[in-house]
Amino acid sequence: MDAMTRTFPENFLFGAATAAYQIEGAAFEDGRTASIWDAFSRVPGAVVNADNGDVACDHYHHYREDVALMKELGLQTYRFSTSWSRVRPDAGPVNEKGLDFYKRLVDELLAADIVPWLTLHHWDMPQALEERGGWASREVVDRFVEYTLSVHDALGDRVQHWTTMNEPWCSSFLSYTAGVHAPGRTSIRDGLLAAHHLLLSHGRAVQALRERDASLDLGITLNLTVADPADVDDPVDIDAARRIDGQFNGWFLAPLFHGEYPSDIVRDFREVDAEAVSAWQEAVHDGDLDVISTPLDALGINYYHGELLSGHPQPGAEGDPHKTEGQDRQTASPFPSHEGIHWVERGLPRTAMGWEVQPEGLTRLLQRVAKDYSGDVPLYVTENGAAYDDAVGDGGAVADAERAAFLRDHLAATLDAIEQGVDVRGYFYWSLMDNYEWAWGYQKRFGIVRVDYDTQQRTVKQSGREYARIIADRAV
Repeated sequence: MDAMTRTFPENFLFGAATAAYQIEGAAFEDGRTASIWDAFSRVPGAVVNADNGDVACDHYHHYREDVALMKELGLQTYRFSTSWSRVRPDAGPVNEKGLDFYKRLVDELLAADIVPWLTLHHWDMPQALEERGGWASREVVDRFVEYTLSVHDALGDRVQHWTTMNEPWCSSFLSYTAGVHAPGRTSIRDGLLAAHHLLLSHGRAVQALRERDASLDLGITLNLTVADPADVDDPVDIDAARRIDGQFNGWFLAPLFHGEYPSDIVRDFREVDAEAVSAWQEAVHDGDLDVISTPLDALGINYYHGELLSGHPQPGAEGDPHKTEGQDRQTASPFPSHEGIHWVERGLPRTAMGWEVQPEGLTRLLQRVAKDYSGDVPLYVTENGAAYDDAVGDGGAVADAERAAFLRDHLAATLDAIEQGVDVRGYFYWSLMDNYEWAWGYQKRFGIVRVDYDTQQRTVKQSGREYARIIADRAV
């Protein structure tokens, strides 16, 4: 190590992350029934190339090989999700064969000295529940708690770290207001209801798990951004940044940590759709916010890019980066209050997703969340990664120098936050392997391990070797 090498704290965990629908395949094996993504992927124009997750990476049959790869890379922890549609198909009785898969996976991880980090909901609600109202219906809260306790019955003796929800902004506004993700609705009202019921389900699940076992480490994962005004002296630009920050970050952080929804964003929403806000207000029952703000043991933060925003149309302004190019169907903005907001080009490098590469934004985000919301609650970077158009060389090698640099720079940004006093205890690269990238289908590759979808062959990329080196040195 040279003089510039910086080391991570001894308790810092290095990991990688995946999600059930994106990798498992075996979509209708051993009792699993359709999730909203099985249904949505079959809607014409909903997913690029009409791709679906029926096979994906076939992790259901290759999990031992995949855990061996994790061990080879030196991963200390692995963040995965359980499939609601596999554990309780159609939100009905427990499917023991589905639970058995996760028992085998957890046993394999523990045998490899890899800490299992379980996420209960990574977007694959049973389609049968969607047909009864989905996240816009309060009924789903009780069903989610049932599912949570079923997973705990099977894994509670071996899994210490439990995450209730992954990115509720995506499961609500991107899915029920924008229509970009499953189930594909385009309703401000339904997005608001979905967001509330996701948060309420989180709170109820935390309470139920804590009642079962007070020693569990319980948290939630949010996708968050850094919203900057293009001109820090222009009130119009400042307001544009406020609106995106409030709709993306504050709408979830404030209820979780302050026990309230941000009043300025409620006002903004009312100006756009008063009926939707009235319906949402009726859905927020007395005591709900007390449940939602049940204390946490951890907060997961997913960060991919920031936003530079203006209230003025201008040359170089970018469209909303949260839409999916290539979807051949009508979608809307995921931000109910979006009129007059413009994304501004600032000349930063971009990934294959069109997202800017902004490592210093991660440092500022971690600082801001700790200062304004989470306080002493430990933080984890539960997703951070980049898609690039990988080129396969001789022998199948993938020299992805851009992704390796992205990984190093964001780990360094995480370390910057730690050195400035933020309690960040782990980093999970997204993703362990290339997989089904939701509405993008198989067009975008995020993995540090390449997957040949025809043969299911796994190949560790240059970025994976770089991550293994960082983990071995515990330094960047």
